[in-house]
Amino acid sequence: MSNSTDRYAQRGVSSSKSEVHAVVDNLDRGVFPGAFCKIGSDILTGSPDKCNIIHSDGSGTKSTLAYLHYRETGDPSAFRKTAQDSLVMNIDDLLCVGAVDGILISSTVNRNARAIPGEALAQLISGTEDFLATLREYGVGVHSGGGETADVGDLTGTVTVDSCAVVVMDRARVIDNANIKPGLSIVGLASSGQANYETFENSGIGSNGLTSARHDLLAKYYLEKYPETVDLTTDREYLYCGPYKMSDPLPDSGMTVGDALLSPTRTYAPVIKKLLAENRDSIHGMVHCSGGGQTKCIRFGTGVHHIKDNFLPVPPIFKAIQKASGTSDEEMFRVYNMGHRMEIFCEPEAADAIIAQSESFGIPAQVIGRTEATERKDGQNQVTIKHEGKELKYAIGH
Repeated sequence: MSNSTDRYAQRGVSSSKSEVHAVVDNLDRGVFPGAFCKIGSDILTGSPDKCNIIHSDGSGTKSTLAYLHYRETGDPSAFRKTAQDSLVMNIDDLLCVGAVDGILISSTVNRNARAIPGEALAQLISGTEDFLATLREYGVGVHSGGGETADVGDLTGTVTVDSCAVVVMDRARVIDNANIKPGLSIVGLASSGQANYETFENSGIGSNGLTSARHDLLAKYYLEKYPETVDLTTDREYLYCGPYKMSDPLPDSGMTVGDALLSPTRTYAPVIKKLLAENRDSIHGMVHCSGGGQTKCIRFGTGVHHIKDNFLPVPPIFKAIQKASGTSDEEMFRVYNMGHRMEIFCEPEAADAIIAQSESFGIPAQVIGRTEATERKDGQNQVTIKHEGKELKYAIGH
């Protein structure tokens, strides 16, 4: 079996996005250069006390799983989960700078109309509106600004679902990850289970690493039946090379493989709204463990050694991916959230209160690590992960 790095590269995936960072790291980083999202001066109202944030993200290749479910069952409702995936990938990034109100969001659906007919499109649109309405019920100020549907069969075989969010917020309320320093506790909020604002059990998969998760778990059956779901220039060795069909049970779980892969990305918005209201002064930073998985934090703070040595239980979906693919521990923690997808960097004495507030929403949380001064001679940040007797070390550019 090829090594894991080769498997990701062969599928056209970059787990580190080093080539992207090589470009964007040299651009203007806004008025809070160390923040999780780029924050600009307020050009919308002109107020010197406010700032503007515009953020774009989407569901990525996870939309392909909704397509497979639809083609196999005739049930278009899975596209509602895709709508949530796209929205949360924006909203939960914005949470990390403290934006929980005044969020205006717009969605763009690029589809092949032959593959994604009206009934599937209707689920994407209604799923978007219903999810935003649910968040407003929990006090999160997010509203729909409409969107765009483009029929682009020449560009996509199935469907892509992306979103863009805009916020005007007070500068004084910004959470600036430049304040992540040595001596903090890292509290991780679980990605799996069922929050009290969710109506389903969540596998914890989120919306990162789904190209490899899909191909490493699902069988050749899907390549033969649905070739429109792959890049046919990819070596067939790396396409749908797993042992499962979507209807098969996921080992050590009450879910099917399909249900686990389709689990919509959990939002932490209701939790963060409460945390900021009650613990704002004790919170120095927040990291949404999306692209980069458990190494995402390496980009935040200055001269920081992020040490993670007390992980929440790894959900069954990640164990199944690793067993089926032979992916290394180093790559699993770089690509997937591995059990918690939101990190709160706080004063150690505030950790218990933050954990209790998360658990009041039915989301397990615990201190998963701490920050210390970097050991690197060049002063750059580093991450050390200690898990099941193994020690994994990560540095920027490696």
